[in-house]
Amino acid sequence: MRYKKFGKTGEDLSVICLGTWTLGGKNFGAVAEKDAIQAIDAMIDSGVNFIDTAPIYADGDSERILGKALKGKRDKIFLVSKFGSYFPENRPRELGTVRDSSRGYILKAIDETLSRLNTDYLDGYLIHWPDPKTPLEETVGTLKELQKAGKVRYIGMSNFDEPLADKLVELDGLDIAQYPYSMVNRTREDLLKKYHAKGVGTMGYASLGAGILTGTIRTLPNYAKDDMRNVFYDYFREPKFSKIMELLKTLDEIAEERNVPMAQIAVNWSIQKDYIDTALTGVRDAREAVENCAAASWELAAEEIAKIDDAIENTIGK
Repeated sequence: MRYKKFGKTGEDLSVICLGTWTLGGKNFGAVAEKDAIQAIDAMIDSGVNFIDTAPIYADGDSERILGKALKGKRDKIFLVSKFGSYFPENRPRELGTVRDSSRGYILKAIDETLSRLNTDYLDGYLIHWPDPKTPLEETVGTLKELQKAGKVRYIGMSNFDEPLADKLVELDGLDIAQYPYSMVNRTREDLLKKYHAKGVGTMGYASLGAGILTGTIRTLPNYAKDDMRNVFYDYFREPKFSKIMELLKTLDEIAEERNVPMAQIAVNWSIQKDYIDTALTGVRDAREAVENCAAASWELAAEEIAKIDDAIENTIGK
């Protein structure tokens, strides 16, 4: 495993971070709890010391399972969770999530998250999505209360547009920035560069493109209506799906030359960017965990990265 300084936190953190959205077995296909715990153990055994979660993942089950898996290992992990996006009870899911970053909600959410994770503090606590109803001053002020109380070490956000992220910088509320980043989604690349240059720890999520960059999906899948690979991503719809299949032809060539799984190429490509401190990868079992972590044991050559970048531009663009 390789490690990088994580922004102004000064922490030495693994360039691969375990993302736990798939764990819990809801809306991403079935994942048994036993397999999930073994996957977490395998990531840690492979040198991963950075884990990201959120209460909305599998309706809290991802945090709960993670709390079980980290028993006796909590001090080895930089643990990040998020808040402010949830599905209300007794309301149809197709109406979407509610966003709430108010003081009252945060104070309730942090204690519920800590309880599920079986810990008394988080290393990072992020605003999951912007809440247009709550002033950022109120949100940041509450997060700083949690820091003083010892419940949270560092604060930040995920998915903020530039003006709101800049406001967080002004309020001294941006230690960590999390955005999507992969070969198939570079829409936030400029923001990752910008905030990394300001000393913010940067996290690129969905580095495997919800699985499409593993090379295991070659025909348009028919996921369930509520499967997040349908709801949250556009990779599994035309015309993008066919464009990505063209990109995979280049990745196939490099994977064959390197004799490595395609997933390692996708992860390697992300972690070699100097503005990406860590790349989030989701796993379903120990085999996938070991395979993904092996991406940190080698590096793509400059000419291979150039070949991939050209293929990206010629297929899906930015």
